[in-house]
Amino acid sequence: MENGDAAGISAATNPMVTPLLTDLYQFTMAYAYWKAGKHLERAVFDLYFRKNPFGGEYTVFAGLEECIRLIANFKFTGEEISFLRSVMPTSEDGFFDYLRSIDCSDVEVYAIPEGSVVFPKVPLMIVEGPVAVVQLLETPFVNLVNYASLVTTNASRHRFVAGKSKTLLEFGLRRAQGPDGGMSASKYCYIGGFDATSNAAAGRLFGIPLRGTHSHAFVSSFMSPDQIVVKGLRSHDGSSTCDDFVALVRNWLSKLQRTESFQGIFGETNQSELAAFISYASAFPNNFLALVDTYDVMRSGVPNFCAVALALNDLGYKASGIRLDSGDLAYLSIEARKFFCVIEKAFGVAGFGTMAITASNDLNEETLDALNKQGHEVDAFGIGTYLVTCYTQAALGCVFKLVEINNQPRIKLSEDVTKVSIPCKKRCYRLYGREGYPLVDIMARENESPPKVGERTLCRHPFIESKRAYVVPQHVEELLKCYWPGNSSKTREELPSLNKIRARCMQQLEQMRPDHMRRLNPTPYKVSVSARLYDFIHYLWLNEAPVGELQ
Repeated sequence: MENGDAAGISAATNPMVTPLLTDLYQFTMAYAYWKAGKHLERAVFDLYFRKNPFGGEYTVFAGLEECIRLIANFKFTGEEISFLRSVMPTSEDGFFDYLRSIDCSDVEVYAIPEGSVVFPKVPLMIVEGPVAVVQLLETPFVNLVNYASLVTTNASRHRFVAGKSKTLLEFGLRRAQGPDGGMSASKYCYIGGFDATSNAAAGRLFGIPLRGTHSHAFVSSFMSPDQIVVKGLRSHDGSSTCDDFVALVRNWLSKLQRTESFQGIFGETNQSELAAFISYASAFPNNFLALVDTYDVMRSGVPNFCAVALALNDLGYKASGIRLDSGDLAYLSIEARKFFCVIEKAFGVAGFGTMAITASNDLNEETLDALNKQGHEVDAFGIGTYLVTCYTQAALGCVFKLVEINNQPRIKLSEDVTKVSIPCKKRCYRLYGREGYPLVDIMARENESPPKVGERTLCRHPFIESKRAYVVPQHVEELLKCYWPGNSSKTREELPSLNKIRARCMQQLEQMRPDHMRRLNPTPYKVSVSARLYDFIHYLWLNEAPVGELQ
């Protein structure tokens, strides 16, 4: 197998993702394997999770691309070998020579495509190769998949609550867990259904659309419009020049103050805010979006914005809208919309009533749901802290378990049945019903015949004998594809672009039955094993479990 560069796969996005990004015990195990002469034995590991996050019944798989980039460029440097010598001083020199020689040319990776909807127990990735090498991949793979899948799922849940028609903006960089967390959040929130990010570095690196306006500090830094001179602002078509934009804005503000519909709503507005809006609009006449809650939304912010937007309209520009960052967002958005609609009707400004309203201020799933129930006029939501920190759940809880070595299936037992692993190398399928929805995922042993369309397939719960059902699938999808063939002759799946992963995520979520997706009391999706695999799990379980003795 060619190395990563030859295969055209660049290194991981984060330069910290190197072979050394793993737990020390992976190296101590690798040394023990090497000392015992077991390091080249062929092992198969499953990477999966045990429970869906956020009280839901689905998860979105993400992070695969970064895993493939890691193994495509997996090679220890001389400096890394020297460091490992210093922390493992009793290890033999031959072990470090071995580490210096290894790469992932003999590793095979099978995975569900990134952006897919996935469920507990089903392997997201199957990794096969020399046991010592694959063991070294455990920690970085779990690290790269865990947060990526968690935050992508979180983003998809926000998209589901907000609805398809709303614009979702990821504003989480300043609240993320460090620069790495901020960059990952921007990338995976985009996959999960967000439309844009405020993170300029993510925009450059990943090609994610960027959005942003100004802060309260910008507004409060100004004192009065008299301090600003905006001359020579050219019209949108370039045919004329406005010699005094400030005067044009003041004229419109005066008209608004005299408008009968606005009597008693506002009088004198905050002039420093007006100055800030004029300054920002003259800098960005094609994309003027104002933060209107620095002083008072309806008595100052919205009227000041409208005066500037109307002046821009005279020059052929169309303002973008406003942002609300505090207060009763439902009420304020409705009142702002009424204000815009009055202006459209009173002054004949086409489209003014549909001016975009963006809301931010520590939004999360619950507040979006509450806004929907109250009724609101918000067009776009800027969401940060609760989104990128996955505030309601710290981790997905992915695990990496040995299921076969030297063609011998292995099982991990536990008194907690949810922690019992499903042994042997597997193939996994998704079975679809007549309405086009997925019905059940089924795992089978590698050498079993796959389920067939129109034929009854017995699907069994892995551990509960009475839970079983026949399924007659109308469509069968094999879930795992080869993303790194190692020395095998299998064809390697190409890594899709970020936009293709995002499109897959949206398509997969659309395909799910609504009761699996709802926020409250969602229906659990069924994950099963074939009859043969069920029998084998319990045969192996009885063989491996020690028999108690009563005295």
